[in-house]
Amino acid sequence: MTPKRLREKDFHADPIHQFQRWFRVAVRRGITEPNAMALATATAGGKPSVRMVLLKGVDQRGFVFFTNYESRKAAELHVNRRAALVFYWRELNRQVRVTGRVVKLPARESDAYFSTRPVGSRFAAIASRQSSVITSRAELEAAYAEAIVRYPDGEPPRPIHWGGYCVEPDEVEFWQQGHHRLHDRLRYRLRRGAWVLERLSP
Repeated sequence: MTPKRLREKDFHADPIHQFQRWFRVAVRRGITEPNAMALATATAGGKPSVRMVLLKGVDQRGFVFFTNYESRKAAELHVNRRAALVFYWRELNRQVRVTGRVVKLPARESDAYFSTRPVGSRFAAIASRQSSVITSRAELEAAYAEAIVRYPDGEPPRPIHWGGYCVEPDEVEFWQQGHHRLHDRLRYRLRRGAWVLERLSP
């Protein structure tokens, strides 16, 4: 079955609104973790790395995720504020690519989100020294058990080494699979403060 073609006239003038439209479709279709996204960062020298993370919010600022500020991704974002995201929804034959500048969220936003996480995940955030070498699984589990003892009321506070980032986009591409590999690619680019929508060759 040939997917319905993407048409510029059907797209919202703002890519965030357009992303929210597509995201709602992915949610309605029951796609497992539609908020899963590949996050690519790079060192100051341009050495890239990529991993899967979860989108935890999207608004007019951009795309929000949370992580350990001592992780590899955070270290790379400290020296190179540029990053890229990819969402891929196989069941819809769609993907969205985002590039932009990354900024830290205010502490109050990180606090607010941290308080909504399952308590086990909060203890894990305290115990894990993400991306650092450890001697064994037992070392990690011991740190987790120690965190539980430290906060017997079951309400651990957000550690200062954990919090949120926002990818502020300057380019967002919407891709849909087409018949005979004639895919549709519509890209928004930020030009002098305004979004410009362009069609790309597949």
